[in-house]
Amino acid sequence: MQNFFNDIKIQFLNYYDLGVELLPKIIFGFLFLIALRLVAFRIRKSVISGLEKRGNDPLTTSFIGKLLNAFTILVGLLIFLKIVGLGDIASGIMGTAGVGAFVIGFAFKDIGEHFLAGFILAFNRPFKVGDLVELGGEKGQVVCLNIRNTQVKTFDGRDIYIPNGNIIKNALTNYTIDGFIRKGFVLSVDYEVDINEVINLITDKLYEVKDILTDSKKPFVAISDLGPSAIKLSVYYWLNTFDKDVSSVSVQIEAVSLILSALKEKGIYIPTEIIEIKNHKESKLALEKAS
Repeated sequence: MQNFFNDIKIQFLNYYDLGVELLPKIIFGFLFLIALRLVAFRIRKSVISGLEKRGNDPLTTSFIGKLLNAFTILVGLLIFLKIVGLGDIASGIMGTAGVGAFVIGFAFKDIGEHFLAGFILAFNRPFKVGDLVELGGEKGQVVCLNIRNTQVKTFDGRDIYIPNGNIIKNALTNYTIDGFIRKGFVLSVDYEVDINEVINLITDKLYEVKDILTDSKKPFVAISDLGPSAIKLSVYYWLNTFDKDVSSVSVQIEAVSLILSALKEKGIYIPTEIIEIKNHKESKLALEKAS
């Protein structure tokens, strides 16, 4: 029993001596980590600030910020191990990380694919936060770009998380990347009207809606179809998607209201669909009640 306690005492003293020997290195290592974090924070802040001024793209800024943060943590951990005299462990971690990365990358190749796709999307920038996009039949506004997926909110309130690899491999439609989106609606007028007068009247009313663009992108009206009882007109106009105060629903309501009031004031008839029933044998028409 005495030998047992002596062994414990010797081991305790050895660990105590080792702790005393490593304590200055550990303190210095922690001070170095604090200094590294402060420097990394300043660098990260400067890089993000520069990116925001140059491109004003929150997606790229956020993605690069996350990568810089992860890189700083990894480098700080390895240097800390070197400082406290555990360089062999640091080398082992690097070697194991290389082999592990190969094994994990093979086992989780889809995750790696989505990560690399997110990296490409962050720099290629086919969309930005707030853009209206469509992919795989789903349409919505981009909320954020994560390392593995992109979050899109649909108009009915659903949040869809699309894997970044799918975005790279499939066709993506961006309706608002240049800041413009075209909206429109269809109305019908009687064949008896002066079509040029009606088109000019509708166009003038579109110019009265303040949120409809009238300089580089002008509103216009086109004949879309000649129906059996009316001429169908397609009314088109452009909106600025960079202006978040513009509501496409409110603009359409205002435009339709102005046009209908103007047509009514001019006495222009907007016909409804007419169904013509012909009785070639001159027999009586009867409606049979279903039993």
